[in-house]
Amino acid sequence: MKWIMPIYHFKNKETGEIFEDMMSISSKEELLKNNSHIEQVPTGFTIVGGVGDNMDAKTDDGFKEVMAKIAEKNPGSPLADRYAKNKTIKRAKTESIVRDHKKKFGI
Repeated sequence: MKWIMPIYHFKNKETGEIFEDMMSISSKEELLKNNSHIEQVPTGFTIVGGVGDNMDAKTDDGFKEVMAKIAEKNPGSPLADRYAKNKTIKRAKTESIVRDHKKKFGI
């Protein structure tokens, strides 16, 4: 497994210089402990997600089953489009026509 170390932002209180460094948490703590003129600068969170929009690949099968049950009770919804089981060709075509008519007539 490849480990990715976080990037921390620091400020030198004597010079006002702000800099960043990639290091482990223990290294950061040691740097701050041994250098009283350096303080950590708070930054926003960086959220790293998966590549693309393939959430189904990571979704638990139990969750998918619950979503399918909800989708059955809400036909024509975006949830039904994504999770509905046993969708017949006739039903899919009907929903497509209804969707097109809604767009056409602004409903």
